[in-house]
Amino acid sequence: MKKIYSASNLMEAQIVLDLLEHAYIPAKIFNQHAQGVAGEIPFTHAYPEIWIIREDDFERAKRIIDTYENTPVATGNVQCPSCGEDNPANFQLCWKCGGGLEMVEQRNLNQS
Repeated sequence: MKKIYSASNLMEAQIVLDLLEHAYIPAKIFNQHAQGVAGEIPFTHAYPEIWIIREDDFERAKRIIDTYENTPVATGNVQCPSCGEDNPANFQLCWKCGGGLEMVEQRNLNQS
């Protein structure tokens, strides 16, 4: 086993673990429950860590994590074509009516 990533919180660790598992890279989260003792140990020792099982997967896993870290976060709003409600740009469905927003996002990208 080899450590590949230290996450700032458990949610981020789970996202990275899911990305690796979707790529068929077996991995585990360590320090899942260590944040509760952060005052008793150095806080950097309480960060959740991702460890890969097979060292042969290290380079491929590193590329997946680099892509995750360097993917820009969608900001702004899109307007629902069904009801006209503003939604965050990263939503796939309108929060008000449930209408699909993927086509709106594609049109906005094509117009840019």
